[in-house]
Amino acid sequence: MTGLPAAEQSRYSRHLSLAEVGLAGQQRLRASRVLVVGTGGLGSPVALYLAAAGVGVIGLVDCDRVELSNLQRQVLFDAASVGERKTHVARARLLALNPALEVRAHQVELCAANVRGIFEQYELVVDGSDRASTRYLVNDACVLYGKPLVSAAIHRFEGQAMSYAPGRGPCYRCLFPQSADGLLPSCADVGVLGVLPGVLGSLQATEVIKLLLGIGEPLLGRLLTYDALAMRFNEFRFQRRSDCAVCGDQPSILAPVDPPGFCSVQELADVPEFTPDELAAAMSVAGANIRLVDVREPEEFDSGHLRSAINLPLGALEHDTGRIPRGATVVFVCRSGARSRRACALARRAGILDARQLAGGLLAWRESQEPSLAL
Repeated sequence: MTGLPAAEQSRYSRHLSLAEVGLAGQQRLRASRVLVVGTGGLGSPVALYLAAAGVGVIGLVDCDRVELSNLQRQVLFDAASVGERKTHVARARLLALNPALEVRAHQVELCAANVRGIFEQYELVVDGSDRASTRYLVNDACVLYGKPLVSAAIHRFEGQAMSYAPGRGPCYRCLFPQSADGLLPSCADVGVLGVLPGVLGSLQATEVIKLLLGIGEPLLGRLLTYDALAMRFNEFRFQRRSDCAVCGDQPSILAPVDPPGFCSVQELADVPEFTPDELAAAMSVAGANIRLVDVREPEEFDSGHLRSAINLPLGALEHDTGRIPRGATVVFVCRSGARSRRACALARRAGILDARQLAGGLLAWRESQEPSLAL
């Protein structure tokens, strides 16, 4: 067999035995350039399977470092990786699996300013990000720059996946016209079954290989959903929207833009905090001028909240920071601290410098201050 070194013929022998792949298909994979946005729960299995399959160039975009809580589902990393840059650890792991690859680490936060420079290096994009705003940025950039996209998202015990190909079907924004960032609790708030992203990430890797090789029926115009508790897959078909903001007949999005309420990693890192003990001490001081702002959704707030707290959901604050109280030390709270951190960053950007967030959220407050607090 010509065209592949002997070692690669052995490595990819099971692919070579498939008539739908064969030598030509394996050579196509080796010549492919795929970008994986996010190296977390979804990006981990995607990247591992693409590396094992022999995709020649794999790019990795992530701005985070490995945390201990990642290890429950992010199978690219191990205990020795904690504290290290995700893309650097992931690159080493993929090269250990398949040294013949080229793996590019983009240790940056994807945003409107850098998305074109990164995307133009690749022919296909996989979205494994955990923020809705990033999914819209990735979708819009893929439509505008003519890149196929394989997208997935997870929540608690459920997941969904779809694909987009230029000129062959609707995009993510056709299905979900508006971002739900800030409206849905994050995995840090509500949790996620550790094996769930493994299932969805494997589906994404399958879609990538199909699109690269031009085989099978990709998830174009089809949203595949997975319910792990019921162990059930469902499919929903959808059409391109003529009024879609990015791929419609008269698009209003002509270049990638950062969404309302976008906060950079540095802004989030610079947010000042109160620990539960510090907040309790500050509130006990006579005449203390502290306003508690709970940024969860109304139904979450109604289930239980701190006394004297007001409810201003994060989604609303992203579009109107004028609703944030002035003339007091504003302390933002949510269930675990993820949404309150973003709210605090937005407040400080709006000039409210005497703003903090409750570190660890209401979960931490309940543990140390108010065990009977209902959430």
